[in-house]
Amino acid sequence: MLRPAEVLEAVPGLAVTQHSGDGKANQYFLRGFNLDHGTDFSTSVDGVPVNMPTHGHGQGYSDLNFLIPELVEHIDYRKGVYYAEDGDFSAAGAAEIHYCARLDAPFVTLSAGADGYRRVVAATSTALAGGQLLLGGEYGLTDGPWVLPEGYQRLSGLVKYTRGDGARGYGLSAMGYDGHWHATDQIPRRAVTAGLISRFGNIDSTDGGRSQRSSVSGEAWGRLGAGGWRIEAYVLGYRLDLFSNFTYFTDPVHGDQFEQYDNRQVYGATASYSLPLTLFAELGTLRTGAQIRDDHIDPVALYDTTARMRWNAVSVSEARVRSAAVYAAWELHPEPWWRVTLGARLDGDQFQVHANLPANSGTARAALVSPKLTLAFGPWNATEYFLGFGQGFHSNDARGTTISVDPNDGLTPVSKVTPLVRATGAEAGVRTTLAPELELAAALWTLRLDSELVLDNDASAIVPQGATRRYGLELSAGWHPQPWVRVDVDLAWTHARFSDFDPAGQYLPNAPQAVAALGVAINPPSGWFGGAHLRYFGATPLTQDDTVRSRPSLQLNGEVGYRFGSALSGTVSVFNLLDRRDDDIEYYYPSQLRGEPAPVSDLHFHPMEPRSVRASLSYRF
Repeated sequence: MLRPAEVLEAVPGLAVTQHSGDGKANQYFLRGFNLDHGTDFSTSVDGVPVNMPTHGHGQGYSDLNFLIPELVEHIDYRKGVYYAEDGDFSAAGAAEIHYCARLDAPFVTLSAGADGYRRVVAATSTALAGGQLLLGGEYGLTDGPWVLPEGYQRLSGLVKYTRGDGARGYGLSAMGYDGHWHATDQIPRRAVTAGLISRFGNIDSTDGGRSQRSSVSGEAWGRLGAGGWRIEAYVLGYRLDLFSNFTYFTDPVHGDQFEQYDNRQVYGATASYSLPLTLFAELGTLRTGAQIRDDHIDPVALYDTTARMRWNAVSVSEARVRSAAVYAAWELHPEPWWRVTLGARLDGDQFQVHANLPANSGTARAALVSPKLTLAFGPWNATEYFLGFGQGFHSNDARGTTISVDPNDGLTPVSKVTPLVRATGAEAGVRTTLAPELELAAALWTLRLDSELVLDNDASAIVPQGATRRYGLELSAGWHPQPWVRVDVDLAWTHARFSDFDPAGQYLPNAPQAVAALGVAINPPSGWFGGAHLRYFGATPLTQDDTVRSRPSLQLNGEVGYRFGSALSGTVSVFNLLDRRDDDIEYYYPSQLRGEPAPVSDLHFHPMEPRSVRASLSYRF
């Protein structure tokens, strides 16, 4: 993996890229969504949510740079709006990342590579007071291939204690992260073509940022009567200070750099109960739960800056976002070959905003009921068929629910946004293991959103636009001819359009249409091991009329390693093995370079990093 967030590419059809400095949250693409940087895909790590509502940079901002990949045990993922447990930001799907509770042996790994890449990660676990204590930490440094050295330094830590078994127990976790970097944002094609900058150059050398995150969480589980209960709670502190410049010099005096600042404390808890339930002589399982979350954001702010110096406060707000939900899902088996799950959830949100412009202050409330239904038939001949129907939602930025005037001039009237936006989806598919070593799956799906969250470069924000509709086809296969060999193939095709007629066009800019991946892993118990991952990302429309399209990209990463014994192993990883000059992401919008009399509509891109090599040594104690 080039970046920690690429653990999510274990989800079939999901692609992870970057359009700025590595310390910023990644771009996620799934089911026709440009999830900038996490809208409509919900993510959590050990029960602590990652997505941030009413965020300084974008609604649902999802930054996984704090993750230590070596300590991830497994990922539970779901796609679509069919699961009662999933709420805000889960229209496209959800992923729950779980750290391991113990290690087979303590380890330390040292890595070095091109462009000043250095990294050390170490972890150990030990028995303590009848439970398991896990300690892990990581320090990383890289400059990247950029003309402006990135100087990205990150420090992550994990402390986790668990005690108990599957029937009852408890766990406590603490996670921390600090990262700071200089950023090379997307650049205009015309500047490279004219020779003003190189492909890895920049327009504003003062872009960059710093991010900090710390959390403490706990969980407990046990038996109550015939059922089982689980309670989770967390406290999260978070801060981001981000400097960006996407349009450069439309203001020839100050430049167009802006600062987005977010400082918050988050409190939340979930409680669930699962009970065997017999109704109409049919044995089933009833799952119920409640979820609460309270974000205190002080401030969430946007400033105009020059070389990171503030000269204008565009919007400075204190916001509080409180959400609560209850859900229930009843799974029953009317016949041995037929499984039905009926579910629903009720969500209620409250938004409070105190803005520097009093006209934009206020309170808003909203509630939404989301029904769910899934059907599964089989298995017959090791083949199961499934259907899913449901509704979900994403929330909008609290500031948009109370806004009255444009904060840029304090005069222009602005319409308020809908607090909670409905999503409606359906899916049909098949899963089969026709041969013991071969797994196949296919799904045809559709999804409608009442309002789309899109990137507005002029507003420097994620803003609601029109209603959208999507449908697509996903195919996946997993083949493991030997216990230590696995081959995975994933194919995803999506059709995404705005629902209502617009003279500008119906296409969704940056909505992925075709994503394909091929993965090979060879991991015998001793000697040589390795693998490779090939990802194809198809061309996407960059304008609503589809007159400008991005170029497709192809990336091949590979790794080979050798175990010198039970303790010492070494690996060599090569990224962009084909050394292709493709782009991680492309946009099309107006910008103005120094000396240009007016903004020019142009393609702006962030290049894929060139071929690079990293070597690692790992020692298990």
